This record gives sequence, structure tokens and C-alpha cells, in this order.
Amino acid sequence: MENQENQIALPEGRIVNKIFVIRGEKVMLDRDLAELYGVETKYLKRQVKRNILRFPEDFMFQLTDKEFRNWRSQFVTSKSDKMGLRYPPFAFTETGVAQLSGVLNSEQAILMNNQIMRVFIKMRTMFTDNLSLKLDIEDIKKKLENQDKNVELVFSYLDELMEKQENPQPRNKIGYKIKGKE
Repeated sequence: MENQENQIALPEGRIVNKIFVIRGEKVMLDRDLAELYGVETKYLKRQVKRNILRFPEDFMFQLTDKEFRNWRSQFVTSKSDKMGLRYPPFAFTETGVAQLSGVLNSEQAILMNNQIMRVFIKMRTMFTDNLSLKLDIEDIKKKLENQDKNVELVFSYLDELMEKQENPQPRNKIGYKIKGKE
């Protein structure tokens, strides 16, 4: 089975490039999923419509005409590359993509679905890690705000020390005086 997954495996970047943020959700469009699963877009849509109870609005939604025009304006598509884009596409959230494996039963669809789910999980982990790091930085900033005056005082002392090093005061000579020489 692992050998079969390696035969179908795509570079993660190719899958990531097919994930868009629409309505604040990370989604994949029906045509992109159909391409990855090795089926026609109309077949994927037909299977979804036959199993519509599996796809509530938080799993899948159809883009509005305005969203569709906005999305299309961001990507120059030739007529030959429309691939089912005459009508606003369906957008599948991570959960919706997972649900597709239940309605598309080809081996390629199942194996590709596994890979797509791994990419979604990796993206979520990276987002969580970044969020955690940002929260830690904010926490440090808040702690420093309370210590701001102390930090400023330390820096002013350091500035004074640096100035003294750059402009040393003349020092008194230490030692013995020899008569006749000064």
C-alpha cells in the first residue's frame, strides 16, 4: 500500500497552491480536487449532489457570483483552462475534503485524499505553532511594558559607560619621581 501512495504522491507545494482562503476558510475548489482525484469535475459534482446530506454548508459551499468573479480576476484563465469554471465552483473545507473520500471510491481518489488531508494537517500545525510563538512574543512585550522604565534606566547607564570609554578622563600618573627628571 505504501508503494501505491508513493506512485500517486505529489509535491506538497502543488497541493498547497490549490488551497485558497474564501470566507475566512481554507478551501479547495471542485475542479482542483477533480484533477487531483483523476475524475471529471462534473462527476465529482454529481457525486456530491447525490450525497448532499454529507456536505452541510460548513463542509462545502458554492461561491457567489461576486466571489467567483473576484477569484477569477486573480487568476488569468484561458478558455481552454476553464475546466468547469463556467459556473461558480463548489469550495470544500478541510472537513468537506475528508468527506469526499466517502463518495469517491476510486483508489487514486482515496490515496490522493490521504495526501491532501496530511497537507491540511501540516498547515494547521504550522499555523498553531506560529500563533503560539506570536502569543509568547506578546506576553514578553507585556512583561517588558511593566519593566520599561527599568530597561530605559539600564540603557542610559550603558550609554554613560560607553561615553566614558570613548572619552577617557586624563589620569594622574602613578610612580616615583626621579630627581632631575620629570
